[in-house]
This record gives sequence, structure tokens and C-alpha cells, in this order.
Amino acid sequence: MTAALDTSFVVRYLMGVPAEAAQQASEVIDSAEELEISGIALAETAFVLTTVYQVPRDRAADQLIDLVRKENISLTGLTKDLAIQGLLMCRPSGRGSFADALIWAAARSGGSDVVYSFDSRFPGDRLEVGGRAVTPA
Repeated sequence: MTAALDTSFVVRYLMGVPAEAAQQASEVIDSAEELEISGIALAETAFVLTTVYQVPRDRAADQLIDLVRKENISLTGLTKDLAIQGLLMCRPSGRGSFADALIWAAARSGGSDVVYSFDSRFPGDRLEVGGRAVTPA
């Protein structure tokens, strides 16, 4: 049986605070127990790390990549390779959001060739981005 990880649990694990919660999270995440994390939880964790804890984007991406690479971690609706590719897109700049990168990875993992988005910054690497600019009324 696989257990799912929530954002709050992952944040405690990555940030090490508060100490008691971080210790509990480490005991679970660093164990051999089969764990699963969703793209939503990954995106939410990135948001908390970069806004609440002011972790630089490249470091937050690296922390999430290290988490995803753990042998006992599986991803909901994402392949590890594509999730890592998406997270790597977030390292260099503030242009692409972690959420968009993980939507990109989910679309690619699910076999989609097109994502409809009005976001001009949506990652288009090996994926057609459809949609048109909308002018607010």
C-alpha cells in the first residue's frame, strides 16, 4: 500500500522546521515506505518554499528534484523523468511557474500533444500550446 504526501509534510521535511515535525517527516520520507506525491503538492511546495521561506528558485527546484528522485517516491499522474525536466525549466528564471512546468509534465506524461493556455510563458518544449491572447473587456 502506498501513502500520499501532503505539502505541509514535505515542507517540514525540506526546511527542517519545526524540529519535531521535521524529524517525523524525515523518518517517513527517508524510510523504505512507498510514498506518492501529486503534481499539485509539488507545485504548492515550490510556492511555499519560494514565498514563505524565500528559498531561491534554483535551490527549490533542486530540493524538489532530489525528493522526486528518491526510490520510495512515486508521482501521481507524472513520470519522474518528465517531472524532473519540468522542474529543471524552473531553475534559471522567474519566467516559468512551477505549476505550469508540472502541468506541462503531466500533459506529456499522459500523452497529450497540445495544452490550451492563454499564458504566453507556458512551456512549449515538445508540446504545442494552443489558445489565443484575450484582451480584457
